[in-house]
Amino acid sequence: MSPRKVRLVADLVRHRGVSEALVMLRFLPKAAAKPVEKAIRSAAANAEESYGLAPDDLYVASITADEGPTLKRGQPGPRGRFKPILKRSTHITVVLGERAAGRRA
Repeated sequence: MSPRKVRLVADLVRHRGVSEALVMLRFLPKAAAKPVEKAIRSAAANAEESYGLAPDDLYVASITADEGPTLKRGQPGPRGRFKPILKRSTHITVVLGERAAGRRA
């Protein structure tokens, strides 16, 4: 999936609580919502397991979708020509932060 498509979804969940972001992604009618949801779930599980943070206090501090390696494929074109097809991939980076105990946004 191209970074341009993933960035549209990433912009929607940036600075939101993890649980709110996951609910939003579950009902978002975009194909990029599924890999972004998977990355956020993984980051939340890592924060809980490695650092003992409560999932309810976590929010998406930053999320980036950078360009990954591109697979170059092709399709035969008219008059013996070759039409290139670029299959783009994306590196999704999620950084979670912990909200103060009394503060909710």
